[in-house]
Amino acid sequence: MITLEPVGWVRGGRADPVDDNWDGEEALIELAPGLPESALAGLETFSHAEIIFFFNRVPESKIETGARHPRGNTDWPLVGIFAQRGKNRPNRLGLCTCRILGVDGRCLRVRGLDAIDGTPVLDIKPVMREFLPRSAVSQPDWATELMKDYW
Repeated sequence: MITLEPVGWVRGGRADPVDDNWDGEEALIELAPGLPESALAGLETFSHAEIIFFFNRVPESKIETGARHPRGNTDWPLVGIFAQRGKNRPNRLGLCTCRILGVDGRCLRVRGLDAIDGTPVLDIKPVMREFLPRSAVSQPDWATELMKDYW
């Protein structure tokens, strides 16, 4: 058993988990009451942050563990849940790299976070070039098609 406490919550942005066009969304990540404002100190000097969050609105009955067609599109192949980034994952964890707009007290302002209002945030990490892929990234054609309007 692993127990995690949110480090904060998404405030603002979308209220409903509708796919696509996330890049225009702006939201705040408000720190949990037990964390000091200083936890965000220096984050504004980075351009991007990785936000790890919990898909709290996905009921356990909707969790996928095997293969499925991404977004239910039968034109795309059956692929395992770990070969896609859907929200119905076994541990319901999301990860998004988003633009940092600033830090306002206990809040981190971001753009392009694909999490909805009220989502628990489990961690915030600055993006550093040295942690990005060290070689070319490749993906299948169906993934490129799925992502064409995502951002």
